[in-house]
Amino acid sequence: MITGPSTDPRAAQPGAAPPKRRGTELALLGFAVLVTLVAQAIVDLTITGSLRPDMALFGGWITGLWAVAHLVVRKWAPYADPLLLPSVALLVGLGLAVIHRLDLAAEQVDATATRQDAPVQLVWATLGVALFVVVLVVLRDHRVLSRFAYTLALVGLVLLAIPAVLPASLSEVNGAKIWIRLAGFSIQPGEFAKICLIVFFAAYLVDKRDVLALASRRVAGLELPRARDLGPVLVAWALSILVLVFERDLGSSLLLFGIFVVMLYVATERASWLVIGLGLFAGAALIAYQVFGHVQARVDVWLSPFEYRDAAGYQLVQSLFGLGTGGLFGAGLGGGRPDQVPVAKSDFIAAAIGEELGLFGLVAVIIVYLILVERGLRTSLIVRDAFGKLLAAGLAFAIAWQVFVVLGGVTGLLPLTGLTTPFLAYGGSSLVANFVLVAVLVRISDAARRPAVPAGPPRPALGDAPTEVVKQ
Repeated sequence: MITGPSTDPRAAQPGAAPPKRRGTELALLGFAVLVTLVAQAIVDLTITGSLRPDMALFGGWITGLWAVAHLVVRKWAPYADPLLLPSVALLVGLGLAVIHRLDLAAEQVDATATRQDAPVQLVWATLGVALFVVVLVVLRDHRVLSRFAYTLALVGLVLLAIPAVLPASLSEVNGAKIWIRLAGFSIQPGEFAKICLIVFFAAYLVDKRDVLALASRRVAGLELPRARDLGPVLVAWALSILVLVFERDLGSSLLLFGIFVVMLYVATERASWLVIGLGLFAGAALIAYQVFGHVQARVDVWLSPFEYRDAAGYQLVQSLFGLGTGGLFGAGLGGGRPDQVPVAKSDFIAAAIGEELGLFGLVAVIIVYLILVERGLRTSLIVRDAFGKLLAAGLAFAIAWQVFVVLGGVTGLLPLTGLTTPFLAYGGSSLVANFVLVAVLVRISDAARRPAVPAGPPRPALGDAPTEVVKQ
């Protein structure tokens, strides 16, 4: 068990204990399980005409999974926000249904296909819930993480660097060197590096906030920082460029730099940092486009996907066709052809949802993400300690930024980056890492909503204190 310093970060006042709302969480988890089972049943009945034999086992497994998570929150984080865990449960359940639907589509195309990704994703979800439980039981105070900020920064940088130094046969998939692949097992260490670096960013910015908020001159209405204070942004910018150069991973590069700049803005409340960050990103993007062929290829496909529809643009074109086919209400689960989009289970699962659930269904999924992010930002506002505020804001923004970049790529708004949709898409590394992220958010929200420990009896005023004359 890890406990922290004695300073209380909780926002509530003594004697004003808020309701724990665990009953609300349980009811919403029941709704999420119901949606998951109904979606699975619709897929089976639409495609095969009958329910799969292991439907009862799946229902018991997924119900037990969220029951365990709920009981752990009830025991070790009783004041946590009641919407965080149900939002995750709903996204994971919908993702399992869509992945199962794509498994059945693969069987229809090739009757000899034996690979089933939905059961594997369920195993990864189980591992994610297990780590969720471990984090809540072991980490009793989120402020303890600030003690290990520089250690976590080193761990994060090592995790980012490992795929870059490995041979391409052990680290490269679809042109990006972001994997560790050994003996049939693969992991994407950058997903875990993201959390480590967010913790470091939060601790560093709390320590250096006053220095970074200093202004040296005012230009065009913006208070610009001193030149020597630009170091943190330049380091983050250089780090994102190194990720892009050595690993050819546009998504992680954009994600890391964006998270740091936004956390810097939250810490200092100065818009000039956003302007500087955008300027550095724009300059880096222009240089990367001129120097690196894979970046130029992605931008060209993004600008004119139909010119490359039979080659590099095929994936994006099929995604746009699928979204157009879905229209407002979609073709229904099992009624479309989302399997026509390459790598639909991971990179383009949002396109599969848009085709079969339509615009309304895709917007509903986005609203669930908005709820998750909004509750994270609300936690950032009400928790008392500065480290918790920055950490919660960084974790919430990481989810929001990743969803925006992924949906932008799927719809053609942004170039494709290779990031996966959190909790929805197939992939063990992303799913497990995001469960750890949510566990930290749950821990911070518990501290934010928990009533403050009442102070001891007030000391008497100096004038009211008893006096005694002592004679020698």
